[in-house]
Formats: sequence, structure tokens, C-alpha cells
Amino acid sequence: MSWDSYIDNLIGQTKDSAGSAHVDKACIIGLDGGAPWTTNAHTNAFNMAPDECAKIAKAFKSKDFSPFMASGIHAEGTKYQFLREEDGKLVLAKKKDQGAISLQASKTAIVIAHCKEGCQQGNANKGVAIIAEYLESLGM
Repeated sequence: MSWDSYIDNLIGQTKDSAGSAHVDKACIIGLDGGAPWTTNAHTNAFNMAPDECAKIAKAFKSKDFSPFMASGIHAEGTKYQFLREEDGKLVLAKKKDQGAISLQASKTAIVIAHCKEGCQQGNANKGVAIIAEYLESLGM
């Protein structure tokens, strides 16, 4: 089974009534260590460096988001300003003129999506939540 199809599904879940997607790239990483579940071969892959994934996974695993508050969240070499965390599962961040990122954990994975500048992060949050909650329903 290829996890890459989840990228297409997530992007599809962010479409508004006009049919415009509000996410341009996404990925899924493991909660233990940040190993990639999706590949960088996908056209819409969020190509994050292994150290970026590891730092994100460590914060979600420990539910200690203070490093994000202090230093932001790094993804694809871009530093996003931490906005907020909800329930130890959802983290939101933004970079002026670069868009926003939404991250949500399931039991074993973290779903990450990039929302293009000018698009609605709420739609991105919805897409990330649908995938994370689906994985959770499977015990993952």
C-alpha cells in the first residue's frame, strides 16, 4: 500500500465550494522518530528534511511544544511562527508571505499540510483532521 495516495485525499478534502484546494503539499511522518510514511516522489509531497521531521515527532511524542514556541517550526527549510497548539494533537504555524502549516497527530503518525499564502488555513486544518482521525480510527 502506498501512503502517497493520502496526500491526494488530504488535498481533495480541503477544496472549497468553488473547487479550489487550500493545501498545495502534504506528508505523513511517524510519531516515533519522524520517519516518512509518504515519499518525496509525489508531485505534492511536503519534502521535509529528516532533522525537521525528527524535531516535530519529538515535540508531538512528548507533548512539549515549548521548542516550537521559542524557535518556530522548520519545514522545507522555512521557519514558521508557532501560532497555537490544541489538545496536544493539533499545531498551527504561519510564515508571512509563505503560507501556513497544520500538523495533527494520530496514535502513530503526524499528518502535515502546507496551506498556500492567500488560502484558508481552516480548510487545511479540516483536511489534516480528516486524515489524522481516519488513521486513529484504524488504531494508527
